[in-house]
Amino acid sequence: MNSRIDEKELCRLKLLSQYELEYRKKGFVRICGMDEVGRGPLAGPVIAACVILPEDFVLCGINDSKKVPKKKHEAFYNYITQNCVDYAIGLVDPDIIDSVNILNATKIAMQKAYEAINVKPDVLFIDHLSLESLSVCQLSLTKGDSLSVSIAAASLVAKYIRDNMMKEYAKEYPVYGFDKNAGYGTKEHIDAIKKYGICEIHRKSFIKKFI
Repeated sequence: MNSRIDEKELCRLKLLSQYELEYRKKGFVRICGMDEVGRGPLAGPVIAACVILPEDFVLCGINDSKKVPKKKHEAFYNYITQNCVDYAIGLVDPDIIDSVNILNATKIAMQKAYEAINVKPDVLFIDHLSLESLSVCQLSLTKGDSLSVSIAAASLVAKYIRDNMMKEYAKEYPVYGFDKNAGYGTKEHIDAIKKYGICEIHRKSFIKKFI
């Protein structure tokens, strides 16, 4: 995937790795990026991923998952998971989201991901949030998936896994179009809720205004 990288892309990748370079100079070795997907949808889980990349990791085109074409997500996911030091995910289902709210559910998913990773990091780079329950050194970066290659990698892993999970749910609940909308509140999805009601993976606290 990295056979040809032009000068402009090399400069972009260097900028995307600025925080990793800074922290490696401080002596940190196992730098772990953490991000979540699925805070906004009306249905499905919220999923967090954490990824530790090796120091020499290079992936042309890596970025915030929202800026990477969907057709490339599988290839990026495969490359990241096959070439990283370690990775893990944490998942929180809709019933927990309803009971604790989405912010707390996101933090629970992130803590699950941290607890699941075998290689424990020296520092966590987290998109926007901080995890008070963990004693590990943390750096919270607003829009971190566009600023840190480690967070971008976590974003792509979480996105690919969640999208595929929603495709599987679409087979069980075909009327909602989960394979196309990933649980987000598109017009077609909302129209289906109004017509058919909700299913087991809908977040009741998110859709009160639609039913």
